Amino acid sequence: MSGWIQAFIVIAAVAIVIQMAILLGIFFQVRTAIEQFARIATDLQTRIDPILLRTNRILEDSEDRVASIMGDAAEITRVARGSAQKIDRVFTDAVERLRVQIIRADHILTGTLEVVEESGMKFKRTLWTPIQQASAILKGMKVAIDMLRGQNRRPEPDAATADEELFI
Repeated sequence: MSGWIQAFIVIAAVAIVIQMAILLGIFFQVRTAIEQFARIATDLQTRIDPILLRTNRILEDSEDRVASIMGDAAEITRVARGSAQKIDRVFTDAVERLRVQIIRADHILTGTLEVVEESGMKFKRTLWTPIQQASAILKGMKVAIDMLRGQNRRPEPDAATADEELFI
């Protein structure tokens, strides 16, 4: 059995040596990669620094302009709001005046219509009623004359004459 143990120890030693060789290879590859990344980072930093400096200068120069623009926008908004309120007051006043004028015109028109109606009623009472009475008297006289002449029979009125008599 000691042969087995010696074989196992030899296999383990060989495995440890292989692992150590692999780890050394990984170490050298990582170190090379880190050096490459450091060179890339340095190169990138040298390229980005001028861009960042220019951008920073532009932002510093633009800061006053942006503040001025924001102030102007606030002023425009304030003036527009004031103008809108003035326009609202003018329209409200105009609508109120128009409403008052419409009410006044309505009262005038209502009064006029009442006067016209009253005049029509007076006309009917003063002129039309005596005309109807005179017409009735004339019809009565006609009937009386017809009776005196000997026409006792009244002719049968047709439908149109009967309808007219109903409306008179």
